[in-house]
Amino acid sequence: MKYVIVLSDGMAGRPLEELGGKTTLEAAKTPVMDRLAVNAEIGMAAMVPEGMAPGSDTANLSVMGYDPKIYYTGRSPLEALSIGVDMAADDVSFRCNIVTLSEEEGAYENRTIIDHSSDEISTEDAAVLVEALKEGLAREGYEFYVGTSYRHLLIWKQGQVVELTPPHDILTRRIGDYLPKDAVLREMMEKSYEILEHHPINEERRKKGLNPANSAWFWGAGTRPALTSFEEKTGKKGVMISAVDLLKGIAVGAGMDKVLVEGANGGLHTNYEGKAQAAVDALTKDGYDFAYVHVEAPDEMGHQGSITDKIQAIENVDGRVLGPIVDGLEKAGEEYRILVLPDHPTPICVRTHTGEPIPYLLYDSRKAVAGITEYNEKEAAKSEERWPDGYRLIEHLLEEETC
Repeated sequence: MKYVIVLSDGMAGRPLEELGGKTTLEAAKTPVMDRLAVNAEIGMAAMVPEGMAPGSDTANLSVMGYDPKIYYTGRSPLEALSIGVDMAADDVSFRCNIVTLSEEEGAYENRTIIDHSSDEISTEDAAVLVEALKEGLAREGYEFYVGTSYRHLLIWKQGQVVELTPPHDILTRRIGDYLPKDAVLREMMEKSYEILEHHPINEERRKKGLNPANSAWFWGAGTRPALTSFEEKTGKKGVMISAVDLLKGIAVGAGMDKVLVEGANGGLHTNYEGKAQAAVDALTKDGYDFAYVHVEAPDEMGHQGSITDKIQAIENVDGRVLGPIVDGLEKAGEEYRILVLPDHPTPICVRTHTGEPIPYLLYDSRKAVAGITEYNEKEAAKSEERWPDGYRLIEHLLEEETC
């Protein structure tokens, strides 16, 4: 038996007037999900525990079976694991986004956040900018590390965990009310704008009509995590397939292997087919029992506020990831159980994460159950299947049922 999770990050949403009261998931053409839904268990699961922030960090820990109330120590430390930073017990890690701020005259605190991802800047360009920050912001006890795309890392040696605001939560807002109260972190952010504003890479980006990556933004602080082994916990040998450091870091912490897919970048134009093939190969050729396939694009398009692009991202997950995985496992003659779900909603109307329960689809190739004709939030909400402790849903996926 093979087990798969296809995690379509931020795929769930809320009804939109522009779509006649439908969500982007309802509006998307998802023939593979709908075909599976006819013979699948459909339900709702709460992946973000009450009282915790609805981030991809807490939510993906839940999907992986790790109760965030026990295992969560901050988002950035999980990314540090992926990057390969060996954190000391008293180190504090921060996510360092390279963001786009407005460029009117005036004080730094009066600017607004235009884009949390700087038009999904390439890792190659961002690495050059991070090197400029390393040089211009150099000071004892603070170290920068390059991550992926706009997502990078600051380590504060013997630091303090301070509460900071994710940039995607305050798009279009004046930043003054959200800057760090810590004087050093605030000074570094302000100086980062001076370093990056007229950097040659940003001058070229403006010429191309792209948002300049003109400031660092720190958030997601935390200390070194300690996850238990996924294989020891579940008895399954697992592999993670993702472009983003958060998910790769969870895999490292859980002792899982990672597959790095060429061209996978966490954006709308990622290598969907490569991820699907990597999962099929891992399960049919490389001896893995479990594959976690994470696709970031629906979440990114939710943050961007693009209805069209979020629908396209969902359709890409359906036709270019889920479909090839199902086809590949069936052609190989494998019996399998597959769980399709988002980690949290990222509704277009708010352009950030929310914490309400998410719809899931659980399909078992060995049996047919009375499912539904469409997989979406509205249909799943009609189901009696409820998982208030979402971190336990993976136990249901991995059940050794007989048919």
